Amino acid sequence: MKLTILGCGTSTGVPIVGCDCAVCSSDRSENKRLRTSAHLRFDDGMEILIDTGPDLRQQALQYGVRILEAVLITHLHADHIAGIDEIRVHNYLKRGAIDLYALPEHIAEIQRRFDYIFKPSIQRGGGKPNIICHDVEGSFHVKGIEVIPVPLLHGKLACLGWRIGCLAYLTDVSQIPETSYEKLHDLDLLVIGGLRWTPHSTHFSVEQAVEHVEKIAPKRAIITHMGHDLDYEKVRNHLPETIQPAYDGMTFMLEEPERKA
Repeated sequence: MKLTILGCGTSTGVPIVGCDCAVCSSDRSENKRLRTSAHLRFDDGMEILIDTGPDLRQQALQYGVRILEAVLITHLHADHIAGIDEIRVHNYLKRGAIDLYALPEHIAEIQRRFDYIFKPSIQRGGGKPNIICHDVEGSFHVKGIEVIPVPLLHGKLACLGWRIGCLAYLTDVSQIPETSYEKLHDLDLLVIGGLRWTPHSTHFSVEQAVEHVEKIAPKRAIITHMGHDLDYEKVRNHLPETIQPAYDGMTFMLEEPERKA
């Protein structure tokens, strides 16, 4: 399976509008970060999207996101769900509904915020997303591929990471409950959030992210959800060899998990 980092930036994106700092003014492509999201393509062409941020249309065009089978939602902040209306284009490509998975309370809030999607009486001339919502209360399968939710805390907010095969994706995290470490053994790749150099109330810093990588002990890891405090080259030079800063468009080929019949 192929993982593509569609975006690795914080909620403002990088560069930040109106900011003239060294990172926001940088010409280096690795310092230009869309809002955090990721995409998986499997050997049979099946595609799974993690989060629907406000940059989804641009990301889909740039990195070839097309016929989605499922969308996995980490949490309810706008930089992770504000692009949900863009799903309708992928409905046209699939010619059918797309499954969306999230915590039950997050599903309820998505249905409240985007009520027009779920009310048959509301018509829109340009169409609207065709989404089937699924409450996540444990592991599940998407066309035979097991998806394991990993409970996290984002400040005081409940958030989900996701494990698929040898990959775990943990963005927007400030605490990993002890019971969640049981879901993170034997990883080939860990994607983990690291917002900035200094501590933050709702995100790991780079150093905290490194500490958790060392505790989880994947074969390799990348840092995502990075703010404009973090220059790509400086972060890369600071990190151990097995950990890299992410950049938009970064890809990894990973062993595909066995499918359940």
